[in-house]
Amino acid sequence: MTILVDMDDTIEQLLKAWISRVNEKYGRSATLDDITGWDVQAPYPGLTREQVYGVTGEPGFWKTVEPMPGAAEGLQHLIAEGHEIFIVTATPYEHMLEKMSELLFKYFPFLTWDQVIITSRKQMVRGDVLIDDGIHNLEGGSYRKILFTAPHNRFYDAEANGMIRVHNWDEIIRAIDSISPSQSKEEES
Repeated sequence: MTILVDMDDTIEQLLKAWISRVNEKYGRSATLDDITGWDVQAPYPGLTREQVYGVTGEPGFWKTVEPMPGAAEGLQHLIAEGHEIFIVTATPYEHMLEKMSELLFKYFPFLTWDQVIITSRKQMVRGDVLIDDGIHNLEGGSYRKILFTAPHNRFYDAEANGMIRVHNWDEIIRAIDSISPSQSKEEES
């Protein structure tokens, strides 16, 4: 299958690094539990959008973002199973070079630029499956939808909306195995 994989908070822990950086810079104490929606600014009353969102563009920020546990091994497993993997990200162009060199290709050296698609309209990308934490990226797409649990989507009813909810990369592998055409053929044998 062609598997499309989001980057932020799917293969790496952007929100964790982001909250940590804003807290450190502005003397705040927000936690991941304080994030209940897509707006990261919400748990920071008194800070401007530029203050909260600006930290991701500061030099060196992407060096502080760590990979999601099991993501590298999970992607390598899917590749070894014969699936084609594409990282589909809505990363702003001004962050692209640092993010890719300090994060994606550092922790996922088996991936190349040929496997990176940059778009804010993921529904326009063709694939069999999209793994993403952004509900807005999954809704309306013509692919199978795997929703990676994150603070901002934890109250969303994934199943009622035709999505498979997962909490980690082991669950992603099981979900892919359950919908993979080759898996179905093996079970019929």
